[in-house]
Amino acid sequence: MSSEVFSDAVEDEAGPCAVVESLEQIGSRWRLVVLHELQNGERRFNELKRATDASSRTLSRVLDDLQETDFVQRRLEEDAPVATYYTLTPKGHSLCPVFDEIEDWADEWLAQGPE
Repeated sequence: MSSEVFSDAVEDEAGPCAVVESLEQIGSRWRLVVLHELQNGERRFNELKRATDASSRTLSRVLDDLQETDFVQRRLEEDAPVATYYTLTPKGHSLCPVFDEIEDWADEWLAQGPE
C-alpha cells in the first residue's frame, strides 16, 4: 500500500487533522486580515475597508462568514448616521496568541530568506 493511500485511509477513519480544520475556518487571506485588524478593537465597516483594502463585497462576505463561525460579532448603532461595528468574540480573541506566535515565527524565519 502506498503511503498516499495509507494516509488517505487513516484520515478517513480519524477525520481531518485539527490543524487543517482550523485553517479551513480562519485560513483565507481575507479572514486572516480582518481577524488580525480586529485585534486592535472594535471597527466600523468603512474603517475595516480602508485598513484591509478589501472591496465592499469581499469584506461584507468575509464578515458574514466570520459571524457565522462565531469569530466576529456585529453591532448596529441606529443613531444618525447608522453605523455598523464589528468586534472579536471570545472565540476570535482566543486567536490573538496564535497571531503573536505566527508573527514571531515570521520574524525569525521569513526575514532570513532562502538558504
